[in-house]
Amino acid sequence: MYLKKIKIYNFRNYESQEINFDKGINIFFGDNAQGKTNILEAVFLCAFGKSFRTNKEKEMIKKDEDFANIELEFEKKDRDGIIKFNISDKKNVFVNDVKLNKLSEILGNINLVIFTPDDINILKDGPEERRRFLDMMIGQLRPRYIYKLNMYLKNLKQRNNYLKEKIIKDEMLEIWDEQLAEYGEEVYKYRKEYIEKIKDKIKEIHSQITNEDIKIKFVSNCTTKEEYLEKLRKNREIDKIRGFTSVGAHRDDFKVYIDEEEINVFGSQGQNRTAILSLKLAELKVIYDEIGEYPILLLDDFMSELDEKRISKFLSNIEDIQVLITCTKNIDIKNSKSYQIIKGKVEEI
Repeated sequence: MYLKKIKIYNFRNYESQEINFDKGINIFFGDNAQGKTNILEAVFLCAFGKSFRTNKEKEMIKKDEDFANIELEFEKKDRDGIIKFNISDKKNVFVNDVKLNKLSEILGNINLVIFTPDDINILKDGPEERRRFLDMMIGQLRPRYIYKLNMYLKNLKQRNNYLKEKIIKDEMLEIWDEQLAEYGEEVYKYRKEYIEKIKDKIKEIHSQITNEDIKIKFVSNCTTKEEYLEKLRKNREIDKIRGFTSVGAHRDDFKVYIDEEEINVFGSQGQNRTAILSLKLAELKVIYDEIGEYPILLLDDFMSELDEKRISKFLSNIEDIQVLITCTKNIDIKNSKSYQIIKGKVEEI
């Protein structure tokens, strides 16, 4: 698949801009704070329905304006499409001029993988970042997963709120426990399946970048409905005291090991960067296996986080893929197209 064209109106520092993309590598270069990342954000928004930079929609609307519009044309092997995204008092999304009833319906129209400097935190920070990585990847491939996950989180929130009440009845908790266990098992199955897919890819990819051995392991304290129900009942009195649910899919995690050492504990900055690079490339290849074509690859501030050797190794893995790269200086890459950005204006070089 590939992106054909994007039109941006009142988005961030752009008043009105149209960009025709090349099917290969697209390089957006310029000084800091000129609007390079804003282009990637607009594309990401049309794929996931949300920004990778902020949860506040108003931040994406140009100063002194009331709305922002994005129109993105794309082509897949089985269809063409146009996504129109409007941000004002609320978000409105249209796919081929049909308004979406739910924002989650946007998932799967455009498949993409994004790499940003902050992505190193996926491995270095807590499990919430790693669950988010998994949920985003699975969600764009299996939209049904988002429904299951949202139902799980809805029941979890209700159970946690009830645990804060002064009087708590076990028969009420039993109702939420049954629902949590049912949806929790489904969430586990999806996550386990995709960790196994990544595991098959990441080892080979990592070996092409460095001679270190990498392993990934999924960690969950509940794998079946029956096991989850048993643990919920066993921990019920503890949950009452603490006021929250102590076991379940909301505590899932995955661990990455380099030469048998846990990377977020013992790994160097360079090892973490290389591992997240391998993880993103594994994600890209898993998506290809699922849909039969490569997703779009977004690389934000790509050059600043990697040395020349790693950049070369990385680029050798992304042939025949449409790539959008942001950087401060133009770079010489085979089969690429460059755009200079100055104060919210894009000029093709």
